[in-house]
Amino acid sequence: MYSLRRLPPLFINAHKLNAAYSLSVPTTRRSMATMKALVYAAKGKPTLEERPKPTILKPTDAIVKMVKTTICGTDLHIFKGDVATCDTGRILGHEGVAVVEQVGNSVSHFKPGDKVIVSCITSCMTCSNCRQGMPSHCTDGGWALGNTIDGTQAEYTRIPHADGSLHRVAETASDDAQLMLSDTVPTGYECGVLQGKVKLGSTVAIVGSGPVGLGALITSQLYSPLQIIMIDLNEKRLSLARALGATHTVVSGPNVVEQVMQITSGRGVDTVIEAVGIPATFELCQKLVAVGGTVANLGVHGAKVDLHLEELWDKNITLTTRLVDARSTPMLIKLVESGKIQPEKFATHNFAFGDIEKAYSVFGAAEAHDCLKVVVNF
Repeated sequence: MYSLRRLPPLFINAHKLNAAYSLSVPTTRRSMATMKALVYAAKGKPTLEERPKPTILKPTDAIVKMVKTTICGTDLHIFKGDVATCDTGRILGHEGVAVVEQVGNSVSHFKPGDKVIVSCITSCMTCSNCRQGMPSHCTDGGWALGNTIDGTQAEYTRIPHADGSLHRVAETASDDAQLMLSDTVPTGYECGVLQGKVKLGSTVAIVGSGPVGLGALITSQLYSPLQIIMIDLNEKRLSLARALGATHTVVSGPNVVEQVMQITSGRGVDTVIEAVGIPATFELCQKLVAVGGTVANLGVHGAKVDLHLEELWDKNITLTTRLVDARSTPMLIKLVESGKIQPEKFATHNFAFGDIEKAYSVFGAAEAHDCLKVVVNF
C-alpha cells in the first residue's frame, strides 16, 4: 500500500532520438557565435540544437564555458509538464562546473579563467528575500537557470548576478564531486537535514535513495543521529546507502511501516525526509513520523497529496517545505575538499555532451540502468 511507484521511462530508443535530433553541422564549419544546447522542445522531447552563444546583458553577468553538467530529477519533471514556469524552447540545466570566459564590468569576485561551480540558485544578494536568507526566492533570480532563463546544458551559459551565483572550485577535489554541490547535496542538506531538525541521537528515515536522498544521508551524519533508515524500491541503491553510512535499509512494500516501527521500538522516527515527490511517499512519511517529529519535504510534487490531519492533529509534528537556497555551498566545498563527504560516488554514468539525449534516456529509466547521477562532459 505504501510502495514507491516506479516512474515510467520518459525517453526510450535513445538511438532513434540521436538519429532524429543529432546535429549535421561539422564542428569546423560552425559559427563562433553559435553553440550546441539541449532544449525543452516539447513535452517529453529533449532536442539537441544549434543556438546563439550567450552574451553579457548586464554588468553583473558572467559567461562561462561549461566543463561538466548533469541532469536533475527536476528536469524530468519539466518534461512531464509539472513545472509551469518553464516554457518550451528553454535550454535546460541548473548544475555545472565551468570556466569563466567573460565577466561584466560590475563582477568583482571572478575573472576569466577562474574554474567555478555554478549554483542552481541565482542570488542578487541585495533584495529583501536574499537578505532574509532566502535567495531561492530572489526577486531577480532564485531557480532561474533552466527554468525561466537558459541553463547549463549547453556549451556556454550566461550567469546573472555572478558574484552571488558562482563559487570557486576546491583545487584538490574532483570535478565530479563538486558538480554534486551545484544542487544535489545542498538540497539534501538544507531541505532535508536542516529543515528536518536532525540532531545528535535522533532517528531519521529518508524515503527515496536517489541522489538527493543520498545527499541527505551523507550530510545527516554530520549531526550524529542514532539511526538513519533508508527506504527505497531498489536494493542496489540501498546497498550504496549502507556503504555511505545508513544504519538500516528497508525495501519498500506493504509492510514498510511495520519494519520501521520494529527498528524504532514502535515509536516512529524523529525526522522523516520525503525525497521522491509522489503522493504515495508523502503519505508514507506521515505514517512513519513519531510524536513531536518533523516531516521534511524536498520532493518536487506535480500532483496533489493528502494531509491526514485526522491522524496527526494531536501529535505535535512539524511539516516543512523548502526550495534549496544553496547558502551551504561554501561549507560543503570545504567538506568535500577535506574528504568528510564524498558525493562523487553518486556519479554512476558518464556521457559526452553530444550524447546528452542518450543521457536523458538512461536517467529517465534510472532503475533499469542502475543509474544515480549522470555526468555530462564537454
